Amino acid sequence: MKGVILAAGLGTRLRPLTETLPKVMVPIGDRPLLAYHLDLFQKYGITEIAINLHHMPQKIINYLGTGEAFGVKVQYLYESELSGTAGAVKKLQDFLNETFIVFYGDNLTNLNIHCLADYHRTRSALVTIAVYEEPHPVDKGLVELDSGNHVRSFIEKPKVEEFAINLANAGIYVLEPEVLKYIPENQFCDFGADLFPELLQKGLLMYGYRIREYLLDIGTWGAYRQAQEDWREGKLK
Repeated sequence: MKGVILAAGLGTRLRPLTETLPKVMVPIGDRPLLAYHLDLFQKYGITEIAINLHHMPQKIINYLGTGEAFGVKVQYLYESELSGTAGAVKKLQDFLNETFIVFYGDNLTNLNIHCLADYHRTRSALVTIAVYEEPHPVDKGLVELDSGNHVRSFIEKPKVEEFAINLANAGIYVLEPEVLKYIPENQFCDFGADLFPELLQKGLLMYGYRIREYLLDIGTWGAYRQAQEDWREGKLK
């Protein structure tokens, strides 16, 4: 399985920290966030990785290089203009010739990727979306599942009356290369807002996988402070 880390975002909610650093380079404890991603991928045997770049790309390249020091091999995609989460993956279609995992760069997790991949494989899924229970789903993309964990619908930035659904999109997906043909060329395209609803309309099978492990989106100052506290308490191990 190959991996994609989406690292092009501006990190506006973490300013002023991200005025001098890409979001994946902000420190968690004694290392950049990106180091935790690479350790996780390497642990589960994902050694061929692509990373998209936009905001201060050279700082990521200077830190990571070829990836050899982390036990991985890295391919970079520089985007002069952001093309969305799915749009960026489309540009990597020549690289993504087997089952692959997409990982949003602001995630901090110790997810067991083997369990996620096995779940995807045993169901012959086209797409498996990692989800987690979110008691306060403001500004989250929510995922509705049926009793068999098939994805039924997506709700982006729900209204208060829609909070009955509390499973949030974790920004971690396992996909088959076939998915790439549904992403338009040279257009902005987002997984949650654009691609996944289209796949549902076409009747294509998608599953949700419930994360039980530690997971935190560090994209806000409150979450970033929480990540530092969790690191001190050893929750990231």
